[in-house]
Amino acid sequence: MQASRTEGRAALSRRGVLGAGVVLGLTGFGSVKAAPAGAYALEYFFDAQRTRAAVLSPSGAHIAVMMQLGTPAEPRGVIDVLDASAPEGERRRIELGALTVEALEWANDRRLLARVAIKNVIRGRKPAGSIMTGDGFTLTSRRIVSVDHLSGATAVLFEGERQRLRRSLNLGHVIDILPDDPDHVLMTAWEADGVMGLHKVNVNDGKAERLERGNSATIGWHTHQGVAVLRRDINSRRTVETIHARAPGETEWRFVRRNRIVDAPDFSWVGGGGAPETILVSARVEGEDVEAIREMNLHSLALGAPKQPRAGRDVLYGLMDARDRYVGAAYYGDRLEYEFAEPGLAGHHRAMNRFFDDDCDVHIIQISDDRNRFIAYVDGPREPGAWYLYDKTARSMTNLGGRYALDFQRLGGCERLSVSTRDGASIEAYLTAPPGAAPGPLVVMPHGGPEVRDYRGYDRQVQVLAAQGWWVLQPNFRGSGGYGLGFAQQGWRRWGERMQEDVEDAVAQVVRDKGLDAGRVAIMGASYGGYAALMGAVRRPDLYKAAIAICGVSDLPEMLAAEKRDDDTPTKEVFGFWKKRIGDPDVDKTMLEASSPRRRAAEIVCPILLVHGVDDQIVPVEQSRIMNSALRGARRTVELVEVPDAGHGDWEEEVEKDLMGRYVALLRRAFA
Repeated sequence: MQASRTEGRAALSRRGVLGAGVVLGLTGFGSVKAAPAGAYALEYFFDAQRTRAAVLSPSGAHIAVMMQLGTPAEPRGVIDVLDASAPEGERRRIELGALTVEALEWANDRRLLARVAIKNVIRGRKPAGSIMTGDGFTLTSRRIVSVDHLSGATAVLFEGERQRLRRSLNLGHVIDILPDDPDHVLMTAWEADGVMGLHKVNVNDGKAERLERGNSATIGWHTHQGVAVLRRDINSRRTVETIHARAPGETEWRFVRRNRIVDAPDFSWVGGGGAPETILVSARVEGEDVEAIREMNLHSLALGAPKQPRAGRDVLYGLMDARDRYVGAAYYGDRLEYEFAEPGLAGHHRAMNRFFDDDCDVHIIQISDDRNRFIAYVDGPREPGAWYLYDKTARSMTNLGGRYALDFQRLGGCERLSVSTRDGASIEAYLTAPPGAAPGPLVVMPHGGPEVRDYRGYDRQVQVLAAQGWWVLQPNFRGSGGYGLGFAQQGWRRWGERMQEDVEDAVAQVVRDKGLDAGRVAIMGASYGGYAALMGAVRRPDLYKAAIAICGVSDLPEMLAAEKRDDDTPTKEVFGFWKKRIGDPDVDKTMLEASSPRRRAAEIVCPILLVHGVDDQIVPVEQSRIMNSALRGARRTVELVEVPDAGHGDWEEEVEKDLMGRYVALLRRAFA
C-alpha cells in the first residue's frame, strides 16, 4: 500500500448543489437545480456503492473518505485524506489494493483503521474414487488494516496469529478506540476453542493481548473508559440476548435483563455516563409509554430518570461525541430530529436541514471537540446517502462523497400523510410518487416487525417501484413500533383485523385524494409485511390485483407452535412474547385460524408470489411452503421462490436484483 496524490475530486452526491462547498448566506443555504430527466431503469439501483465512509480525525484537522473503485470482479479500495480547513483542496490518496472496503475510523490523528473484506474462492474437490468434482464456494474474511496516513506504513491487526486466522473469518470488530491511549484499541475476536475474547490491540504493529474471555454464548462487550462493563450473551437461535453488568473493580458479572434483538428490543447501549460507575442506555421501564435514554448505575443496576423524552415517540439513539460524552437524543418527527443537551447545536442542525430544503434526514455522526466541525450522513427519499462536512466558523457545507450515482430529480418524491381510520383514530403513512407524479397504479407496502416502523428515507424497493410509474404507500398501522408502547399494544391480538383495516383505510384515502386508479392496486411486504400482504389478498379480493409475500407468516397457530417448540430461553420468553402479541393458541384458537391466510387460501383470487430464504431462523421457510401447497390445492395462481444459503431476507445483491425484476414483472401483468 502506498500513499499517493489524486487529481480532481471524488464523485459527488446527487443534488445540484453538490459541487464545491456552498457558503451560507444570511437566508440559509443556496442551491442549483439540474434539469430533470426520465426515471431510472432497474439496474441503475443496483450499481456498486462508491463512497463507504467519511470520518473526522480526533483533532478535527483531517478528514478521510473511503471509496470502492474498480469492479466487483476486480475491486480496488482507496482512502482519500483531506485538510478539514480546506476540504475543496487536493486529496492525498492511499491505495489499499484489490480489496472490498467496508468501514473506516481514526485510531488517532495519524492512524486510520480500515475494515476490509477478502473473498477466497474454494474450489470443489473430487471425492476419493469419484470422477466428479464437488461444488466450490466462497469464503469472505474481514480484517482491520491500520494505515499511517502520513508515512503510508501499514499493519494488519492480529497480524501473525495463524491459528486464529484459520478459525475466525471476522477479525474486523473494533469496540473502543480508547481516546486516551492512541496506540491501542479494543477488539473482539473468537478464540481457538470457539469462545469470544476481548483484546487490546496495538495499532502500530497489530499485536493483541487478551483482556477478557466470555462463555460459550458470549457475542460481545460494551466498554466505558476502556473497561468492559456490559456483556452480551445470545441464545442458539440468535433472537434473544442476555445482558450482564459489572462495575469497575468488580470481578463477577451480574444479570441485568433479557432483550429481544429482532422484534421490539427495549434495551440498548448508548455510551458512557458521567462517572466510571455509570453508563447510558436506551430503555423502556415498567409503567412508562416511551423508550428513552437513561443513566444506569453499574453497582445498583438502577435506571435513572429519562433524558429529554418525547411523548408518543420512542428514542432512536443517543448522540455521543468522540470522547463518549452525551450530546443529545435522536427522534423521528417530520424527519430526523434531535433534542440536544448542549445549547446552540439545534440551530446548526436546522441550518443543515435547510441545505436540503427540509427534505432529508441529517444524521450527525461526528462532532469535533471544539464543536466547530461536524460530519453528517444525509439520506432521504431522493437522496440515497451522502457524507458532508459542516463547518460552523466557515459557514459552509461541503459534500465529501455519495453512495450511489443517482440524480435526485429522477427519483420519486415522498410526503408524510395523516390517515383517518374507520374507528376515528389517526396514523402516519408515507406516500412516494413516481417521477412526474402522474396518477396511476398503487403498491402498498406494509412493513415488517410488526413493532418497527417505516421512515421517510431512501428505500431502494420503493424507488424501483416508483420508477415504473407506480405510487407506493407505506402505512405505520397501529401495532407499529416507534410511537410508544400504547400505540404498539393497539395491534396486539389484532393481526388479521385492526392492523389490516388501518392499511385498507390508508389505501382508500390515498386513492381518493390523489385520484389514483382504484382498479390497479397491489400489496407487497416482508416478514410481518408478507403476512399482511397475504391477509390483504384474503380480506380484499376486490381490491388487490397481486400480492407478494417475502419471508412471510401464513399460519398463525403453526407459527406459534414453532416458536414454542424452538424457544430455548429459560422461561419460554420468546413464545410468551408472541403469545401476548398474536394470541393464545389455547384460548384464541378460532381467531388465530381465521387470521391465517393459509387456511383461507380459497378466498384469494389474485396471483401470489412467495419468496423465502431456505435457512430463515426468524420465520421458517415452511410457512411459505404450506401456503404454496394451500394455494395450489385451491387451484390459485402462485409461484414460490426459495433462496438457498439465505436467511430472513439476507441474500446477495444479485439475488435481490433478480427478485426485484420478478416483482416488477408480476405487477406489470397485474396492472395491465
